[in-house]
Amino acid sequence: MQTARHVLTPDALAMLQTINRTGSFAAAARSLGLVASALTYRVRQMEDALDVLLFDRSSRQAKPTEAGLELLREAERLLEDLDAVANRVKRVATGWEPQFTIAVDSIIAKATVMELCDSFLAQDPPTRIRLRDETLSGTLEALASGQADLALGVADMIPTNTLQAKPLGDVRFVYAVAPHHPLANAPEPLTDELMRAHRAVAVADTISRGRGVSIGLLGGQDVFTVATMHDKLDAQLRGLGCGSVPVCMAGPFIASGRLVVKTTQHPARSVAVNYAWRTANSTTQGRALQWWLAQLESPTTRSALLERHRGV
Repeated sequence: MQTARHVLTPDALAMLQTINRTGSFAAAARSLGLVASALTYRVRQMEDALDVLLFDRSSRQAKPTEAGLELLREAERLLEDLDAVANRVKRVATGWEPQFTIAVDSIIAKATVMELCDSFLAQDPPTRIRLRDETLSGTLEALASGQADLALGVADMIPTNTLQAKPLGDVRFVYAVAPHHPLANAPEPLTDELMRAHRAVAVADTISRGRGVSIGLLGGQDVFTVATMHDKLDAQLRGLGCGSVPVCMAGPFIASGRLVVKTTQHPARSVAVNYAWRTANSTTQGRALQWWLAQLESPTTRSALLERHRGV
C-alpha cells in the first residue's frame, strides 16, 4: 500500500477539489478528461493510504465526510503555498511578481485605485493584479499575514522589521445623522445617554482572528453592522442609525443637507491613514511594488485615494 506522502500529490489534491466542486465522481471525471473508474481508483488509493473515508458514496452525490472536508481545507492551503513558491522563484528570475495583491480599506476611494490599476496594466506587465476589500484591522492583517503585498488605508500603524509604511493623510470624522432622524433636532452637545438610546451603524472588521476593532460604540447601544464604509454612509443617509462618518466621504451630503452634523460630548476624531508594504527578504523589491510605491510618492495620488469618492 502506498503511503500518504506518495498519494497526496498536488494533482490528487486538485482532483479532490474538482470532485467537491462538481458534486459527483462522474462529473469530476468528465471535467478532468478521465474515465470514472480511473478517478474512483485514485480516490480509493488516497483513502487506503490515509485509512479514512473521504467521500460518502451512499447517494449519487459525492459528499465529503468530515475527514474529507478537513483534507479539502488543507488542500487549498497547500496548493496556495505551492503557487506562492512558484511565484517567488519566478520573481527572482524576472524581477516581476507573477501576482501582486493589494488590500484596499473601505475608507479608500476605489475609483482612484481602479485608475492606478488601469495605468499599471497599460504597461502590459507579466503581473496579475488582485484587489482585496478589507476594513479596519483586516487591512493590516492581510498584509502582515502575507495575503497582500501592499495595503492602502492602514490606520495608526507602527512600522516593523518586516512591514514599512508611509502616510496617505489624515481622515477627519464627524458625528452625523439624516435630517429625519430623531437626533437631528436634539440639543447639543449630544450626551452619551441620549446617543445610547438610538441605533448606531458600525462597519464590520474583516480581521479573521480575534474580535476586531469597534469604534465609537456605546455600551448597551443597539447596533446595525454593515460591510463597508460606503454601506455605513448609505445606512445613515436612510436614517437607519447614527454614528461618525469620514468627512472625505460624507462632505457632499453634509453640504447638500442630506446629513446633519451634530456635536457630542466627545471631541471629533481624526485618524492618520497610511499605505504599507512588506519588506522583502532580499534587498531588491519586485518591479510591481516599485511601480506602486513610485505612484504613491505623488501628493496628488495620495490625496485622491482619500478624497475622490463617488456618491453613495
